[in-house]
Amino acid sequence: MAYWKAISLCRNFYENDQIKMKYYSTNHNTPDVSLEIAVTQGLASDRGLFMPERIDPLPSSFFREIGSMNFQEISFEVAKKFFGEDIPEQILKKIVFDTLSFDTPLVKVNDNIYSLELFHGPTSAFKDVGARFMARLLAHFLEKEKKMVHVLVATSGDTGSAVANGFLGVPGIHVHVLYPKGKVSEIQEKQFTTLGQNITALEIDGTFDDCQALVKSAFMDEVLKKRITITSANSINVARFLPQAFYYFNAWAKLEDKSRKIVFSVPSGNFGNLTAGLFAKRLGLPVSKFIAANNLNDIVFKYLQTGVYTPQPSISTIANAMDVGDPSNFARILDLYQNNHKAIANDIVGTTYSDDQIRETLLSVYKTAGYLLDPHGAVGFRALAELLKKGETGIFLETAHPAKFTETVEQVVGKGNVLMPEKLHAFMKGKKLSLEFSDKYESFRAYLDRLE
Repeated sequence: MAYWKAISLCRNFYENDQIKMKYYSTNHNTPDVSLEIAVTQGLASDRGLFMPERIDPLPSSFFREIGSMNFQEISFEVAKKFFGEDIPEQILKKIVFDTLSFDTPLVKVNDNIYSLELFHGPTSAFKDVGARFMARLLAHFLEKEKKMVHVLVATSGDTGSAVANGFLGVPGIHVHVLYPKGKVSEIQEKQFTTLGQNITALEIDGTFDDCQALVKSAFMDEVLKKRITITSANSINVARFLPQAFYYFNAWAKLEDKSRKIVFSVPSGNFGNLTAGLFAKRLGLPVSKFIAANNLNDIVFKYLQTGVYTPQPSISTIANAMDVGDPSNFARILDLYQNNHKAIANDIVGTTYSDDQIRETLLSVYKTAGYLLDPHGAVGFRALAELLKKGETGIFLETAHPAKFTETVEQVVGKGNVLMPEKLHAFMKGKKLSLEFSDKYESFRAYLDRLE
């Protein structure tokens, strides 16, 4: 890997008179690539995930001035650290500012716990940030291309809706959303099955892990890749997960008391969100600890306890977007910490909760604080309520609007207590359009063979 990196950097220096950011594979068995290749290819040829070769901390002046900056301005400074060497500044600024046409408010739930509300985007989920950024970045790279790019995305719920709506109508791109039959909420399903145009929904008779495996198999199919251009919009794509670092900085900027230790509790499924938080910490964000808040899919929780990582079939829960038995982005965490279990466990603690515990938390917070959580946010809140220490401030990521899980939430807090925003209500009026497939690659491959 060192040889390839040296060759790559030297070539880039002489050709461009500057050293641009390169991206390497977490499997370290392929040459480093440019940002454009990392984004359009999605997954490295050795099945690894792309990582930026360096993480340069933000200057101290940025943190002194952050209180006077808005979300877009903060995010632009962060974006320059990863994308500024490849994208002209004015274009990158436009991408960031267009992406963040909404805020991520920090709402106080009790004396020392805040909710970072990430559901104010077009599809009412945190993935709107990464999906919208990637759509605009990929469109920039494709301006000079004449070929069609096919975006393959596996979803356990919110990824599909965010990506589908982020890419809707973008010229030169067709999105194919793979989702597990009967394992996403009705509103989540409607958000990506009713759009038409350049969005096709594929209903897979299996789990999210099966959907993810189908996407990865397609990326490893060299015959297929010679015929069509495919990329991924899951958080395995660097353009999807890195922008999620933006709102960690925005949360810290909104805190009135920045002297206390800050703990972020992250509802965790495929671990792209938490990985982005770790990148924010490497950029200099003063985070004391991260909590990987899990439902019953506790693979990473067990790793943190034992140092042994053992993927398992996913378990269906009421926090369905976290039903992942082999989280892809954990490879990035291992790489970031050079497989040092002690170092990882020093920055991340884990929790795991049952459906009954999630329901208990939903009801308790609603009654005592008057704050309505979604099932995933409930996992994040409970972790802070149990683990936060004296002198610490906790921020949990409220990753989706409760109305996306109306049936589940109203079973706990009572009928009529979940108000659906008009933008979500509009999706419910649409007609479902989807294609049904088995979880076997042969069936999916036959579908891909018909694409142009």
